[in-house]
Amino acid sequence: MPALAVAAVPAPAGLSAEGQRVLAVVALAIALWATEALPAGVTGVVVVLALVVGRGVPGVREALAGFADPVTYFLIGVLTIGLAVARSGLAERVAILFLRRSRGRPGALYLDLLLSFPLLTLLLPSATTRTGILIHVYDQALELSGVPRGAPLAKAVMLALNSVNRLASTVLLTGGITPVVAAGLLGQTSWVRWLVLMSVPYGVLLLLAAAVIYASYRHGFAGSIAVPAADRRAPLRPLERRTLLITLGASALWLTDSLHHWHPAVPALLAWVCLLAPRIGVLTWAEFERGLGWANVFVIGSSLSLAQALVSSGARDWLAGLLVAATPGGATSPVAVVAVLLVAAALARLLIPNITGFLAATIPVAMSVGTLAGVDPLVCGLAVTIAGDAVLFYPAQSASSLVVYERGHLSAAEIFRFGLVMTALAAAVVLVVALPYWGLVGQSLRR
Repeated sequence: MPALAVAAVPAPAGLSAEGQRVLAVVALAIALWATEALPAGVTGVVVVLALVVGRGVPGVREALAGFADPVTYFLIGVLTIGLAVARSGLAERVAILFLRRSRGRPGALYLDLLLSFPLLTLLLPSATTRTGILIHVYDQALELSGVPRGAPLAKAVMLALNSVNRLASTVLLTGGITPVVAAGLLGQTSWVRWLVLMSVPYGVLLLLAAAVIYASYRHGFAGSIAVPAADRRAPLRPLERRTLLITLGASALWLTDSLHHWHPAVPALLAWVCLLAPRIGVLTWAEFERGLGWANVFVIGSSLSLAQALVSSGARDWLAGLLVAATPGGATSPVAVVAVLLVAAALARLLIPNITGFLAATIPVAMSVGTLAGVDPLVCGLAVTIAGDAVLFYPAQSASSLVVYERGHLSAAEIFRFGLVMTALAAAVVLVVALPYWGLVGQSLRR
């Protein structure tokens, strides 16, 4: 087993005994997440236990440090908002509205699907929940119009739900697990600053991905299709109105964080309280318990603990030194440093199915590489975030991808091939678009 091999060999020069033990836990976590031998949440608990039993950290308090991070509670609030929007029917109403706007034109249907992603991200932060709702709406539309399962149009729509939908989430700090965890690992980042830094790179990446999908399945956009009827005059139901008001209230607090200086977890938890409060809320406690997805909490908490252990044990800095030494031109070429990080991130994403585990393993190392090489650590962290988040090599790497894959429109080979395309696109966007743009908005490549 890789973890035992890492723990058994003599510690390399410059790596402490504690650092070697933490790296053994990292290898264990990667192996369990990659093989899915255990449920993701159970693997999270195993990671905590391994840090304590393997003496990678001083004690259980340090092993559970990630569960005390505000990011964990921020995620609970955000996922609760998504659960409420789905249960109230608000997200389905918006999705059907976009569906009817297509008027039977496949190209318009595809375009409206793409345009719906940013809007629904504001209402429904979780990409998995959005996919779970939209998959039913669009699958029904394809069935009613007589589009065969696996036809080019069906593949285009499903691949957009599988990959492009996720990109829209990360533009917003409140857009799901990826931005929440990445921002926590990168350090205190405001909602507005995150939007400024990520909107242009992700916007370009979203357009490129959508264009590649369209070109790949262009034969499916000929002719016309039928769409399900819906009463657009039906007023918002009380549950929908309350959910919309609470969600907009939380969004307003996130947008104005420069005035009140609250951590993003505070508005998220305020929304959580309102959504579960009697009379004004829309969820019962039983619905919250059943629908939250507690595995996400255990995975994120343990991943943050593992990231902190990498830092405190010195393993992060040791790995960073290896990457800097492998960089062509050493520390004299900041662009080369970022390029090496992008290659390393692509390989890590191939091995680590869970995006939270990927971020926890790569962001601390990338930031340490930046520090050693004289490159802005935040830029390095953002670069590997984009490189990992943009790519799905197989359905098990994302819950939303599994939802799409199970519909039978896409094969695993098609998802893998598109993952290779997205790897190249993500690297190109980081090097050609993101780095110059970040310099313009005050986040220069050099420290």
